[in-house]
Amino acid sequence: MPTDSPRRGPGALVADAGPPLPTAASLALASAQDVFRLRRGAQRAAAALGLEQQDQVRLATALSELGRDRLARGPGTVTFRSETGEQPALVVTLDWDRGQPTPEVLELVSRIVAIEHTSDGTRGRVSIRQPLPAIGLMADDMDARLARCLGRPDATTEADFLRAQTRDLIATLEETRAQREDLRRLNKELEETNQGVLALYSELAKELETTNIGVLALHSELDEKSRQIREASEAKTRFWTNISHELRAPINSVVALARLLLDPGSEPVSAEQRQQIKLIEASGQTVLSLVSDLLDVVKAESGLLDVERGPVDLRLLVTQLSATFEGTYGGKGVLLVTPDLRDLPTVITDEKLLTHVLRNLMSNACKFTDEGEVRLDVEVTEDGPSPSLHVTITDTGVGIPAAEIDRVFEEFYQVRGPHQSGHAGTGLGLPYARTLTELLGGTIKLTSTPGVGTRVEVLLPMHGQGDHGDEIGGGTQ
Repeated sequence: MPTDSPRRGPGALVADAGPPLPTAASLALASAQDVFRLRRGAQRAAAALGLEQQDQVRLATALSELGRDRLARGPGTVTFRSETGEQPALVVTLDWDRGQPTPEVLELVSRIVAIEHTSDGTRGRVSIRQPLPAIGLMADDMDARLARCLGRPDATTEADFLRAQTRDLIATLEETRAQREDLRRLNKELEETNQGVLALYSELAKELETTNIGVLALHSELDEKSRQIREASEAKTRFWTNISHELRAPINSVVALARLLLDPGSEPVSAEQRQQIKLIEASGQTVLSLVSDLLDVVKAESGLLDVERGPVDLRLLVTQLSATFEGTYGGKGVLLVTPDLRDLPTVITDEKLLTHVLRNLMSNACKFTDEGEVRLDVEVTEDGPSPSLHVTITDTGVGIPAAEIDRVFEEFYQVRGPHQSGHAGTGLGLPYARTLTELLGGTIKLTSTPGVGTRVEVLLPMHGQGDHGDEIGGGTQ
């Protein structure tokens, strides 16, 4: 330890003996002048190593108090050394051979700087480790600065000592005052910022309140519009339902009377009258079909159509469709191609709705095909997690332009062109077929090329299937 070295004279600056250590200089404490020199040297060393004014004063004051307390109990030695690395530091140690510092001084100094006190009863040491800012100094440069600062001569009178302390105190007060002014200025800026934030918040709150009022008004208006649309839709449904029922009765009477006049048991009529009666019957049938389509569309749109699933024999269904369209369009010279009845299974679906879908699609294909063929293909596929009924209707008719394909599924819309001549219709066939297909949980897809033909694909989910009439799925679901 340094206390094992020979006694040094007052204020002597000596180099450590023994192996080289990272020590810049040592200062022996034997008089009041040594304490003053310690204070001034510590303050200069702290400034040279980049510490701020307050840190300089704290370090110098702590060493001054420790030095004066040390003199009352015997001499000691103060050693200054530098440390480099990730966190550079100035380490100051006070060593002595006898006596201990008073607890009051240790407590006072510990409030100013961080200290470490060790003692074996006689010898003791107090260490102060002051972190340094990273100013890029090498160890040799730091030690050289310490040696110059501690070796500089100082005035040694008590008055000089007091004046130096007073100057330090004044400098510290000035720095504290400047910091207080900065703090006051920052507080003022913060207050102004807070006022601006509060004003902005108030403005945003007002805008948000205005927006909320507008949103509420818009919601109220939308609710009112929705109610009006719902009432209009219900009124439309009631109108079509009532008018369809009212039209059906007289039209049925017209058709029935026309058939009665054509009956072989009725009074004979001339050939011209018979032809006119047939026209009456045909017109009545057309109007009756239109009224039925309108009523069915209204029911589908209003949700009044119930799906009643059960076993459907596709052989019988295809046979009925083939007979119907052979009798209606057979004279046109168009070939109607249907699948082999032996390959058709029984599936579970709504027979009535499926029949309406296929009848509308077949009617549309036959109506706009003047030569070639209309083909009906039916198969059950296993592509998905459950079986699906895949129906394809292909014709070699006039086709549909690409720009019109999306619109043919609109109600009452008909593609305009020369091909419409002689083909009466309501524009309800395809929309009605798609509505029923979706009601059954399926999809419908149409592709067409003008002058080549049209292809319509219907894909329906199956809830069960069997071979030729075997009931699957427990009947009606």
